[in-house]
Amino acid sequence: MSTFRYKLIWLPLLLSACANVPHAANKTEASPANAHPGVASPAPAAAEPPLPNVALDDRMLFEFLLGDIAAQRGRPEVAVQAYLELARTTRDPRVARRAAQLAFESHRFDVSLEAFQLWQELEPDAPLARQMLVSLLLSGGRLQEARPHVEKLLAAGTESAVSVFKMLATMLVRMPDHKVAQDWLVDVARPYGALPESHWAIAQVAAAAGKQELALSEIRVARKSRPEWDSAAVLEAQLLMAPQPQQALELLRQYLQSYPVKKDVRLFYARALLEKKQYAESREQFQKLLEASPDNVEIAFAVALLSLQLGELDRAQKELQDTLQKGKKDADTVHYYLGQLNEAKKDDAAALAQYGDVNAGEYAYAARLREAYLLNRVGKLEQARAALKKAVATNNQQRAMLAMIEAQMLRDAGRFADSYRVLQDALAQLPNNPQLLFEQAMMADKLGKTDEFEQTLRKLLQVSPDNAQAYNALGYSFLERNIRIDEGMKLVEKAYALAPDDSAITDSMGWGYYRLGKLDKSAEFLRRAYNGNPDPEIAAHLGEVLWVKGDKQEASKVWQDALKMHPDSEPLRTTIKKFTP
Repeated sequence: MSTFRYKLIWLPLLLSACANVPHAANKTEASPANAHPGVASPAPAAAEPPLPNVALDDRMLFEFLLGDIAAQRGRPEVAVQAYLELARTTRDPRVARRAAQLAFESHRFDVSLEAFQLWQELEPDAPLARQMLVSLLLSGGRLQEARPHVEKLLAAGTESAVSVFKMLATMLVRMPDHKVAQDWLVDVARPYGALPESHWAIAQVAAAAGKQELALSEIRVARKSRPEWDSAAVLEAQLLMAPQPQQALELLRQYLQSYPVKKDVRLFYARALLEKKQYAESREQFQKLLEASPDNVEIAFAVALLSLQLGELDRAQKELQDTLQKGKKDADTVHYYLGQLNEAKKDDAAALAQYGDVNAGEYAYAARLREAYLLNRVGKLEQARAALKKAVATNNQQRAMLAMIEAQMLRDAGRFADSYRVLQDALAQLPNNPQLLFEQAMMADKLGKTDEFEQTLRKLLQVSPDNAQAYNALGYSFLERNIRIDEGMKLVEKAYALAPDDSAITDSMGWGYYRLGKLDKSAEFLRRAYNGNPDPEIAAHLGEVLWVKGDKQEASKVWQDALKMHPDSEPLRTTIKKFTP
């Protein structure tokens, strides 16, 4: 038996129509009112379908009990078969309805289709039976089998047709072949051209099929027929948003001028403006929504964040505090953004206080990182490390990040051995993390652990064979120490092939050609590197090559220009002193 992933669009209707009721006790003769114990009676408003006059014998009673017990014990396949057999035997639409419910819940397409076909056959005037049958047939891609049932539902009246077109749009956009679905719907909808929903449905499916012109044409027909229809206005704006965003926004603006109380459209408009980075206009729309719903904390929060984005810090602070006082928005989130706001206002003490109030939620990790950064910036290294220790990482990437941040803080403080140990401990837990391996190699190099530096980088290249930075670091180390020049150059060339626009790698290429004595080629690469990134170490290299080439005036100019921008650069000063003592 095949399985099928069902659409749930009709499930609430189905469950409400198929609610189970307690069994009747010890009935041996059936009457029209209570022919089959254990089967739900139709809703009072629905017309009672013709019921068969069937005696409840022992076999049938057993099947009823078997079906219900199996359903209760999580054996839907047994329950379905029991009720299907009963439905075939009794020809009772109520039993067929129960079989259909159980089949649907079992997620078995063929059995569900059989059950709903039987229910529809036994109760031909039950709209739900036909609707569910249509839903199943469409879900299975059986458009032509579904068509007579769709036409029957459409012919039941305007209200039914409106509902059916909405259902068809929802289901057909999920079909793999959107073009087939579109053509089928266009044909089915032809007699209902006066109904706006028919054009809206075609527009939805045409959009899924990539038929932009047809989709726009159809939705404009729908809007002309019902200009106040918010769903049609939003769909036309969605269709225009990618190719003509300003036209889409103008459409929404004009619509809201005519129908200002349409909150869903205004919300869509506000979000569209936000997506297009029209922050002031977006805030204006969110503000109107807030005026209409002053207790809506989510909208109030959106207004505050837009004020923050616009740099209106005092206004944003007041709006965020108002949101906090209302007490319905997650307080941790609001405290985090108040921390961000106070950082923007350069009030680090207030920012630290706000971050300290973030105790849980999606921003707790980020709040600990910001605390650590601010504490470290004012020289409170140990407090910063303690803040990092409080951060709760939820994945290995975050765990690695915490270690790298702590190692960086220690490195900046000159505590190289401590930095090395932090990375070493992290690698014990995450031995193949590329970022940790790279940082550990750099720290080993800093501590003069040359062999470990090389071993770690070679392990990194096993873990991440296309890591341009690892090739460059290893190759440059050979070139800088003026050893194994050919091997170093090959490693740097591999890095350059992977990342030709990286200025540091381009610098290594230039330095490699210098070691090989190819001064013109070296200067070419070093100039390109320096133009891409006027780093003092690149300036030192370029100046040295120019000086050796005999271009001493240009070399001096490169050095002096770089020295003005980076007066404390030790590599630059060392190089200048080497050639101009």
